[in-house]
Parts: sequence; C-alpha cells; structure tokens
Amino acid sequence: MNDCAEIDALQRKFCGQLAGVDEVGRGPLAGDVVAAAVILDPARPISGLRDSKKLSARRREVLVGLIKERALCWSVARASVAEIDQLNILQASLLAMHRAVQTLARQPAYVLVDGNRLPEWTYAARAVVKGDDRVAAIAAASILAKVQRDSELVALAAQYPGYGFAKHKGYPTAVHLQALRELGVTPVHRRSFAPVKNLLARGPAE
Repeated sequence: MNDCAEIDALQRKFCGQLAGVDEVGRGPLAGDVVAAAVILDPARPISGLRDSKKLSARRREVLVGLIKERALCWSVARASVAEIDQLNILQASLLAMHRAVQTLARQPAYVLVDGNRLPEWTYAARAVVKGDDRVAAIAAASILAKVQRDSELVALAAQYPGYGFAKHKGYPTAVHLQALRELGVTPVHRRSFAPVKNLLARGPAE
C-alpha cells in the first residue's frame, strides 16, 4: 500500500475517531508555539480545509467558526517562550501538540500529525509530511492554531509597540530585527534563537 492509500485507509477506518494535529510558530523570534487538535464530524463536513498558510486571513476566520461549530471536538494548546528556551523549539512544538491531544473532550482512537516527527505518547499515530494539505483534520488544526497565534501576536503588538508584531507575527523580518536592535529584547522574545541570543551577548549599545 502506498503512502496516500495508507492515509486514506486510516481516515476511513477511524472516521469520527481520528484527530488531526498541527502546530504554528516554530520560526518566529517571539511568542509561544501554538498547537491544535481536531476530530471532525463525518456527518458535518467542512469544505475548503487546507494548509492555513495558503488561505487568506479572512477565509481562515470563516473556517475557524465552522470548525468550532461542526467538529466533534477541538483543542488549542501551547508551549511557552520559557519552555522553548529550555527545551528547544522542536521539543517545545512536540510538547504543545501532545497537550492539544490530551485536552480534547473526546480522546481519539488514532492521531495524524503534520510533519515527520511524533511526540512521545501512547496514542496510535502517524506523522504525515505536508499533512495540512492532505488530511482535512490536520488542515483544520493548522487553521485553528494559526488564527489563535496570530491573534495573540496582535495583542502583543499593543503591549509592546514599535516591534511590528501585528504585521510579521514575530518572524525575523528586517523590520523586526531593526526594532530589536533599536528597542531591545522583550520578555516575549525567544532568547535561545540566534538573532536574540547574539543581541543579548553584545550587551546594550553604547
């Protein structure tokens, strides 16, 4: 059985009992990494689910409402900036995904996880490369996670003006890097990430 056929077979076998899991926020220099888990209801399908990065912000907002209304259950979880710095971003991402599945109102019979790594857990599971474009439940999770994290970065923009969080969502854009040099490191920046770590190592500008 090839990869696509195996994934399709798993979705059919565990229909209504399969959780899709994805995370958002591995690359940014600031903010938590956010994960979501979703068990879709086969009786209430949602059209247009796909990788959240390929959807407009407006479309994601519409789909979030449909996912929360129609899914059998869903959960959003996170790993904090402190946990990212302590564990490293990969392990923190896996921890956030684990938490998302653990907090589902219904525990799944099987879990499909976007990417090529699985958290250390007891769930029957499979990692699916580019799963957010191949598995509807993973796509739904990616949309929930992205909308949640984006809203948090908009809130951080109000708390820390001048950094541009509402626009770049914490990613290392030229604007963000310039703000870091001029305004310094905030408590929501990831100190283990090279641009932030190097800036801290140099100390305050004279």
